[in-house]
Amino acid sequence: MSQAPAPLSSWALNVSPSPTLAVDAKAKALAAAGEDVCGFAAGEPDFDTPEHIKDACIAALKSGKTKYAPTPGIEPLRQALADKYLADYGLKYAPSQFIVSPGGKFSCYLTILATCSPGDEVIIPAPFWVSYPEMVKLAGAVPKLVLADDSTGFKLTPAQLEAAITPKTRLLIINSPSNPTGAVYTKPELEALTAVALKHNLYIMSDEIYEHLTYDGAKHYSPATFSKEAFDRTIIVSGFAKTYAMTGWRLGTTVAPPHIAKAISELQSQMTSNATTFAQYGAVAALKEKEKTDAALKTMLVAFDRRRKFLHSELNKIPGIKCLLAEGAFYLFPNISSFGLSSVDFCSRLLEAEKVAAVPGSAFGAEGYLRLSYATSDEIIAKGVSRLAKFCATLKK
Repeated sequence: MSQAPAPLSSWALNVSPSPTLAVDAKAKALAAAGEDVCGFAAGEPDFDTPEHIKDACIAALKSGKTKYAPTPGIEPLRQALADKYLADYGLKYAPSQFIVSPGGKFSCYLTILATCSPGDEVIIPAPFWVSYPEMVKLAGAVPKLVLADDSTGFKLTPAQLEAAITPKTRLLIINSPSNPTGAVYTKPELEALTAVALKHNLYIMSDEIYEHLTYDGAKHYSPATFSKEAFDRTIIVSGFAKTYAMTGWRLGTTVAPPHIAKAISELQSQMTSNATTFAQYGAVAALKEKEKTDAALKTMLVAFDRRRKFLHSELNKIPGIKCLLAEGAFYLFPNISSFGLSSVDFCSRLLEAEKVAAVPGSAFGAEGYLRLSYATSDEIIAKGVSRLAKFCATLKK
């Protein structure tokens, strides 16, 4: 008689799979089966990594950069990161305060592990990137979700933040520009949230992975720039995936006050050791060969901006849909609550009926919305939004 399988750990039982990856996988499976799928689910640029970055990685491979590297990253990359933050934001960090990790996700998780103990609370504005609450749970901490819907431009207000703070609150997560909404906090908005966080002695994890993807004159600000006190309480998480079309390279970055940086490096040393050595040399080229990198980024931004405006215009022509014009990242987050379906049902039926893949808002803590990524071709966007309109017309009958 066979034995029942051993029970899984509480960590494994408590974590939810990534809904965005699940939708993307289902859409890819349909496409592989010959279906004409319009995919709006993936959160990655549809551009290839710029050639000069790939060339630097190839050169590193050929020259034997295939051994272990220091856990927090190769020295040339950490120095290049220090130079970038000084040039871009006037922030003076030592190279030793940077940790290069295997992906931005891991950078976020290590930051939470380094600052939060079991039972601590972490405030996460919703809509949120799907992995934040799961990372908090995996650290044994408690995610405290605060909804900021389209009535506030998907931005947390100081009053909402103040009301959510308890004696157990340890960390505030801010993501601007935002995944999934594309919202970008203005400087006064971010200063006001930072002031509340500092009043209560919280750490701020500022996820700035989309820092260079902004439109209509919107500008990215980091809480670390506001004051010495803010500088000392802010951990900036970023990476190379979005700005440099390097999603598959798995290179995330963290810069933190020295004691936190040391803790993150020590955690990483026991969990993964260094990020891929030769990939880091590609990242050095991304930062140091600025003229080539800026030209590639400009090409992406022109395409993203064109697609953003077109998709926004077409969505708002569909009866029953309301959509704000995002100022950053490469997502729109239309409101579909008028149709009376849960966002999961809406997306499931949309994929089945019209072969359009979108991610339900509930995955991001915001029921009644969809996330649509415009990091895909103009042709797919035009075809997909036309199919969406056709699908919505059947729901209105």
